[in-house]
Amino acid sequence: MNITLVNLILAAAVCVLGLWAYARKTSRSALFVGMAFGLFAVAHLLTLLGLAASLNTLLTVIRVLGYLSAMVGVYKLGT
Repeated sequence: MNITLVNLILAAAVCVLGLWAYARKTSRSALFVGMAFGLFAVAHLLTLLGLAASLNTLLTVIRVLGYLSAMVGVYKLGT
């Protein structure tokens, strides 16, 4: 099994769990973490589809937004 496929599956699972936690508890930190992993899942999917070379800049932006979203979510957990 390809590591990118494993990353896609795990990122999608964390995304779903984050959105589920947000729906149950209205925790904005869970929403931000879920969104972050949703963005990571999109980046992994584009890579699996063979579009990484032609969409390098877009993938960088998607990943940076994902990391920023995760940082906001973790920050909200601490405040």
